[in-house]
Amino acid sequence: MKLALFDDNRLGAVIGDDDAIVDVTDTVPGYDRDPLTGGWWRALCRDWSVLAPAVNAAAEAGTPLPLSSVTLRAPVFGPSKVIAAASNYHAHVAEMHEVQQRTLGTTHDWMFEFDVFLKSPSSIVAPAGPIVLPAEIVAADQEIHHESELVVILGTGGKDIPVESALEHVFGFAIGLDITVRSPADRSRRKSYDSFSPIGPWIRLRDDDFDGTGLEIRLTVDGAVRQDVNTSDLIMSVPQIVSYASRIMTLNPGDVIFTGAPPGVGPITSGETLVTSISGIGVMQTVVA
Repeated sequence: MKLALFDDNRLGAVIGDDDAIVDVTDTVPGYDRDPLTGGWWRALCRDWSVLAPAVNAAAEAGTPLPLSSVTLRAPVFGPSKVIAAASNYHAHVAEMHEVQQRTLGTTHDWMFEFDVFLKSPSSIVAPAGPIVLPAEIVAADQEIHHESELVVILGTGGKDIPVESALEHVFGFAIGLDITVRSPADRSRRKSYDSFSPIGPWIRLRDDDFDGTGLEIRLTVDGAVRQDVNTSDLIMSVPQIVSYASRIMTLNPGDVIFTGAPPGVGPITSGETLVTSISGIGVMQTVVA
């Protein structure tokens, strides 16, 4: 199943060939359009096993709307935190030696080791964007890069989650862009500008047939292929990332995890269109402003 947020942050089930949506908002207790108080979303992630029958029934009985007639929002709502994995593809680690040398004039060995860091939740933006390049960064002639990634949305959350049961804590998956300023600044700062985390176009719910493995990630910029990789190349798998992060911090329902940048990162400029696809999830088209 695929769930989306649309228009005034209504909840919808994406149906057909991803060309229609059914409003299922009324199945969710405590619906509130305000992301600062939207606990209904986190409760949906946590209590999906209980709410699923009603949502599925509403999706089957409801009136489909053409997807083209609605505006898709980011398919996550007021997460307590956005976690991101660093250095999680060997080929990306290799390319970053040249990227750092070019953009920083040096390399930092500690940045080539896997770890996690935090991004501001306010960096999340709708799948269409726009990604807004900060004027001061552009004026300083610093590169701003795209990083297309598989995104994990947490369900039940937890602390010290074993790897063996980590997938049970995952609500679903989405497409994400971790937009990054190449500068000496802390990772969290240079990745947390408003609009630097487009997520979409919807969430593909985890099930026995879809667990985030073996997915093709592809990104084009104005039609030119920049990134093309399979999630089987992740150094740390989704269960390992979830378990590792939970040993550092308590994971809450609705939290977001970016799983790491594939190789092929590169600069973006105003006016460009980024098209990111992940097999089994869909396609996200984002503009740069």
